[in-house]
Amino acid sequence: MDGIQWPPLMADLAQRNNVSLRITAIVGDPEKAALVQQTGRRLVEFAESVGQTFRFDQMTMEKEEDFDKIEGGHTLIANCMIHQLHLNDRNLLVVKNFLNGVSRLSPKLVVLVEEELLNFAKVSSVSYVEFFHEAIQHYTALSHSLQYSYGRVGFELFQKDTMGLRIMDSVGSFPIGREEKMSWEESFSLLKNFKPIPMSATNVSQAKLLAGLLGKGYWVQNENSRLSLCWKSRPLTTASSWIPRHALGSGH
Repeated sequence: MDGIQWPPLMADLAQRNNVSLRITAIVGDPEKAALVQQTGRRLVEFAESVGQTFRFDQMTMEKEEDFDKIEGGHTLIANCMIHQLHLNDRNLLVVKNFLNGVSRLSPKLVVLVEEELLNFAKVSSVSYVEFFHEAIQHYTALSHSLQYSYGRVGFELFQKDTMGLRIMDSVGSFPIGREEKMSWEESFSLLKNFKPIPMSATNVSQAKLLAGLLGKGYWVQNENSRLSLCWKSRPLTTASSWIPRHALGSGH
């Protein structure tokens, strides 16, 4: 469910004095606006239940300059989810516009959630044959995990409606030529100004708790400042947190 990552933060902030939270959802596809509004209503209801001062907004992003509409002057955290199975594939231009637009607001933290197969740090450095082999292993593990979670009937419906298209999108997203690889790297070039930081013990504990609720076979890998949801031996989705490099030098 979209927005599920926010309630734990809200509950924690509610224990502190004079702390407010505002979430601005960036909508790339106007057709998804209604779904985003529904997520916003759920978050508002949860915030009210724990006594957290909260505001939810949404805006459509077509270019990075659209981020100038967002009010500055506050501690900003950017959460970017790309290449997720339940979301439409985010093309490189959208990712680039988002990251460059966010940089205009000087975020204190950028949280990146990726499908492990399309990890931005690895894709441009492997051959297509290596990537194709990884894709087979990745989607085999993903299929087994979904069958375990949803049962045979549920998985077959999901496979019919989503899985095939997602596999085609993933294979088609691989940058083959030199120009495509450069375009891929350019889309994530903003992160050169950021450095990954280790997940906190609380983050890891919460992730392990949630993975345990999914059942046997799921587990959490915490390695190299990356937190991955795994099925058996394969990481499926990975989250990482990034802070500006100058923040490290200033001692904050």
